[in-house]
Amino acid sequence: MSRADAAAAVDWDVLTAAATDAMRRAYAPYSRFPVGAAALVDDGRVISGCNVENASYGLTLCAECSLVSALAMGGGGRIVAFACVDSEGKALMPCGRCRQLLYEFRAPGMQLMTVSGVRTMDEVLPDAFGPENLDTDRKDPQ
Repeated sequence: MSRADAAAAVDWDVLTAAATDAMRRAYAPYSRFPVGAAALVDDGRVISGCNVENASYGLTLCAECSLVSALAMGGGGRIVAFACVDSEGKALMPCGRCRQLLYEFRAPGMQLMTVSGVRTMDEVLPDAFGPENLDTDRKDPQ
């Protein structure tokens, strides 16, 4: 399946609407920059998350972290497609930290709605470091 065919198979309107709904629930009194995220999971669920700020700033949770927490709490799975929006419902590109977080929970060929259109995770985080790079057979140094 081509990238265009795979992107067409995802209902981006549903994901964008879910991300927009999540954005409306954001707690962003300091930045006044609410963000919402939504993802299609490999079992067909749509999950979402929003940013939750904190007066100490450094403890702020981004929408992507909130979404991945919802994924784990909802039984797990792998992210097939992802969308993130600002207060106007426009696509936002996840930062590098969040790309890495999403990479950890991706399904093969995961797609993201970006400011440049739909891209695969491999396109937005090429040569990524992930679980497959860890030597899980290492012995405990103790």
